[in-house]
Amino acid sequence: MSELTLLILRIGFLLVLWIFIFAIVYALRSDLFGAPVRRMKGDGSASVQAVTPAAAPRSSAPAAPAAPQAATGPPAITPSGGALPTAGGLGAPKHLVITSGVASGTSIVLDDDLVTIGRSSDSTLVIVDEYTSTYHARLARTGGEWILTDLDSTNGTRLDGARVTKSVPVPPYTPVTIGTTTFELRP
Repeated sequence: MSELTLLILRIGFLLVLWIFIFAIVYALRSDLFGAPVRRMKGDGSASVQAVTPAAAPRSSAPAAPAAPQAATGPPAITPSGGALPTAGGLGAPKHLVITSGVASGTSIVLDDDLVTIGRSSDSTLVIVDEYTSTYHARLARTGGEWILTDLDSTNGTRLDGARVTKSVPVPPYTPVTIGTTTFELRP
């Protein structure tokens, strides 16, 4: 082989090596820092609306709608201020209400049968948080109940303080924590 051919092969190999290194760096950057974040405008769309203080009380009083009182006494109170549901007392959840985190006080109407949660801009619920994965969790409606599935997120998903390792049903007024955001499903 001539020296010119060897020089061209060396330069070609070096270019391929550098392209490979840049591809790895780009993949690591997007895994560590996620996709670029776009600011969401408060356009007041129908699917996201602010919860009024009357609808999301911060005190220890039961939130409306309260479960009917049992014959033995008043209902138990959750940390969010809502009464625990009873077997026939509450209907299927129709709202996802963020109780703590950056978007605290936000309510999302649960019209679709599938709600995706994560940092990705194509998620139904976008959580801009360094502890949230790009595709973190999924809520799916099955009959009258919602099933929570963690999508192999780095920091995990918690249902009422317990880490979710498999698909689990989410009862109304039970806190779900993803990163620094906590939300509940409410009728």
